[in-house]
Amino acid sequence: QVMHSSIKNVHEALSLTHYVYFNHISSKCCHWKLSVEYCVIQKHETTIQINLNLFGCFLAVCDVCRHLLKEVSPSTYPYTGILCIRKMIVSVCFVTQKIFSYFFLMKSSYLTNQCIVIFCAQGLSESPDLEFEYSDTDKWAAELSELYSYTEGPEFALNRKCFEEEFSAHVSDKNWTELDAAQHRAHAMRLLDGLEVIARERRLKVARAILYMAQGAFAECSSEVEVQYWMRYNIFLLLDVGTFSALVELLSMEIDNSAACSSAVRKPAISLADSTDLRVLLNIMYLMVETIQQDEPADKPEWKIIKETFRAELGSPLFNNEPISVTLFGMVTKFCSGHAPHFPMKKVLLLLWKSILFTLGGFEQLQSIKVHKREELGLPPLPENSIRVIRSMRAASPPASASDLIEQQQKRARREHKALIKQDNLDAFNEKDPYKADDSREDEDDNDDNDNTIEPETFPIERDEVMPPPIPHPPSERVSFPKGLPWAPKVREKDIENFLESSRSKFIGYTLGSDTDTVVGLPRPIHESIRTLKQVLHHFSLFKVFGCCCCLLCQGEEELEMCATELLYQGILPSLPQYMIALLKILLAAAPTSKAKTDSINILADVLPEEMPTTVLQSMKLGVDVNRHKEIIVKAISAILLLLLKHFKLNHVYQFEYMAQHLVFANCIPLILKFFNQNIMSYITAKNSISVLDFPHCVVHELPELTAESLEAGDNNQFCWRNLFSCINLLRILNKLTKWKHSRTMMLVVFKSAPILKRALKVKQAMMQLYVLKLLKVQTKYLGRQWRKSNMKTMSAIYQKVRHRLNDDWAYGNDLDARPWDFQAEECALRANIERFNSRRYDKSHSNPDFLPVDNCLQSVLGQRVDLPEDFQMNYDLWLEREVFSKPISWEELLQ
Repeated sequence: QVMHSSIKNVHEALSLTHYVYFNHISSKCCHWKLSVEYCVIQKHETTIQINLNLFGCFLAVCDVCRHLLKEVSPSTYPYTGILCIRKMIVSVCFVTQKIFSYFFLMKSSYLTNQCIVIFCAQGLSESPDLEFEYSDTDKWAAELSELYSYTEGPEFALNRKCFEEEFSAHVSDKNWTELDAAQHRAHAMRLLDGLEVIARERRLKVARAILYMAQGAFAECSSEVEVQYWMRYNIFLLLDVGTFSALVELLSMEIDNSAACSSAVRKPAISLADSTDLRVLLNIMYLMVETIQQDEPADKPEWKIIKETFRAELGSPLFNNEPISVTLFGMVTKFCSGHAPHFPMKKVLLLLWKSILFTLGGFEQLQSIKVHKREELGLPPLPENSIRVIRSMRAASPPASASDLIEQQQKRARREHKALIKQDNLDAFNEKDPYKADDSREDEDDNDDNDNTIEPETFPIERDEVMPPPIPHPPSERVSFPKGLPWAPKVREKDIENFLESSRSKFIGYTLGSDTDTVVGLPRPIHESIRTLKQVLHHFSLFKVFGCCCCLLCQGEEELEMCATELLYQGILPSLPQYMIALLKILLAAAPTSKAKTDSINILADVLPEEMPTTVLQSMKLGVDVNRHKEIIVKAISAILLLLLKHFKLNHVYQFEYMAQHLVFANCIPLILKFFNQNIMSYITAKNSISVLDFPHCVVHELPELTAESLEAGDNNQFCWRNLFSCINLLRILNKLTKWKHSRTMMLVVFKSAPILKRALKVKQAMMQLYVLKLLKVQTKYLGRQWRKSNMKTMSAIYQKVRHRLNDDWAYGNDLDARPWDFQAEECALRANIERFNSRRYDKSHSNPDFLPVDNCLQSVLGQRVDLPEDFQMNYDLWLEREVFSKPISWEELLQ
């Protein structure tokens, strides 16, 4: 009754008065766990069968507790009660494992099925799909909170104090929220004038006052929504009066501050105090960029104009004759070189990410740009929207679920005695669910994973036992697919050429090179095959590569569309290799699998306090802060690399190849594999956050007293959004680096990526599984027959979820392009093409004579005055006799 009432009143159920009840059930669970373990050891099957009733009761309690954990806000329940619930669930999971293992070993199919029925009825048979929606960024509040470290908490009050001192000196007897628009603008102009003073301390005070404005004047707000409203209002006001340009100038001064850099280099330990000025400036700039790019339908018309103007200015070389992103890239390389170890790298990377996202556009903008360019080039429309398709896909479950165990046993029993057992209900359900095969179960059955999974098919059902009724599947809330494959198939021009070449050699005995139109002499089925292949031909990337080659022969200079992507590429081109190496160095330092080394870079300059913690609670809080700090850095770098790769590929394929090749040269492929060589489920479900300390919650609500239990409990989310976002981004980067590159695919094989990627399939999220399966698909032909034989469920998942490439025998290893001797030549040829492209298009000082325009007009060439050397003029008659008069010339043929 108490548990039933707790669903109605969650706050009351988790109050301290009911803590005793939860503790009582938790202790009973622990005693029951010991009892069942003893019965399993002694093989008391009767006692275990009696315990099944208790088993169902405790599962019901756990189900209610899981409901409570999901519904209640972390700030309302007492952490002592939550620990009891967690301990109870752990005990029930332990008992579940013991009962299952005993029944399987004793080959007691009836009790096994009875246990499965109870287990499935409570909805605990398999972990649910992660309800994760992949997008450009997390929710606005989450992106704001990740800007600040928990050690920066005291600075919120300092910003408020600086603002109130400036405000009270000019405005009296009124609050900021009570002034009108004219007074707001006047005070913003006064603060902007204060940034131009010489005194450094005075500038810092004014900058903190501006930061308080950008933070929404939170002292006068009573809710988080109100803070966000005033943030948006104040930031548009600050941008309108020209604050961002002044901040960029101050940032450039701080970057070139040699005294601060030399002081930081000499320090044995760098702390939060060494980057105070930089952090204040970067905080304001980040809040401005992040807030303005948020789309709000209720925005004023003038705000929309300000937003578009700011977007254009941010991507143009208006700040120090270069886009702001190039300035931030320079800060990254200066930090990694060791000349400025005090730079707050997390804030720099976050601002760099949001600047690129704002100026170039996110994934939806990329899709619209792609559609627009295809229309301009007269190409057919895209067969599907990849983002929408992936969002509608369902995740596969690596371990076999309880319903699968029953189904496999029923199929085995039906083969042994078909007349006795029927399966009409399950078959009918399978017919209704056209995508049941999508829910393929990936078992970890290769030798690299060391999982002791139980194969239910090895235990035949006994002939004298009755099968339990089939378990009804819960209705799915996801959008169901139409019957068929989720992706339209594709084919490359090269695939059509290879198919025609092999067909001509086989049937006729001659070849025509790259001719894909002539089908004379080939059988009619070959004609139909060519027609089918051309229907699904992928045009766009081929056109881009073809266009690159055609540009070499064009007359005059090439006309460039000076879009934001082109401006950014021109800005980072001279130092792009250094930028990629610097980003990967920071990614390596922030990866959870990296070990601390004395020569590695210190990325904790903007999280470590001046005085190290002295109590256990402070140490735990700092540990959470450091782990969170590293996770945010990984998130920012992965998003930066993915956005740049996608935009460069859409703008010009050789821009993409240049960046991708330098990432490969900087060992990006083994770095990403090293990142995934961990317990990826633990990383995705990590609880490195303290929700009560997140902005703007911490400045609106009164902070509760933190305890060690509350820090250990973390939040009640199913997963960590930023970590899952980072994992998907890194997988997408790895796919982009290795796609259609056999030398890089072989790197995946050499670094033994297959078992690492297979472990990543345990994450039940469709998008992450799709990109893992893509990476497994490209290397399947190199892994050998035995690997394919022992991983048939992985192969089936690839067939069901990954796009089909016609004529691609990836599963059999018969590809002629897989020969190992041309790998080095492939990379060298690509590098030569990239260097020619960059020198022709961007190197104006040393123009290549091979790419100069050629005058092909006969009259123009003959009409040019040519200065002949003196020795030729002296022997002109002799030259005419030898080269002209003595040689017979058929003028009629020459004219024709």
